[in-house]
Amino acid sequence: MTNVLEFPSREKQAYQFLTEQLSTLLRDKGADQELIDHATLLLNKVYGELEDADFSFSVDLPSDIAIDEAERLQQQIGSGIEALRKHHHSLTLKLAAKLLLTELRLYQQARN
Repeated sequence: MTNVLEFPSREKQAYQFLTEQLSTLLRDKGADQELIDHATLLLNKVYGELEDADFSFSVDLPSDIAIDEAERLQQQIGSGIEALRKHHHSLTLKLAAKLLLTELRLYQQARN
């Protein structure tokens, strides 16, 4: 019998890293455990919504298009979609971080 080692996915590793960094940052800024727990909960919610983003569409090509032309179009479309996905992901992360920080400030003010 062999042992199978399971490693967390890249997404789970990224989330764990973000959670640890956020907790450390907040602790260094003097946050108590309640605020850190609330921040982690918000991060989980926001990060989970980011993971649901999916880009897909279909293109109907004429039946008489040459194979090499179809492959060239597929490459160009794929490159364009990947560039849009990266831009969207970067922008969404920035907005999510701002939202998270704003919600933490509101939460902290409501507690005081």
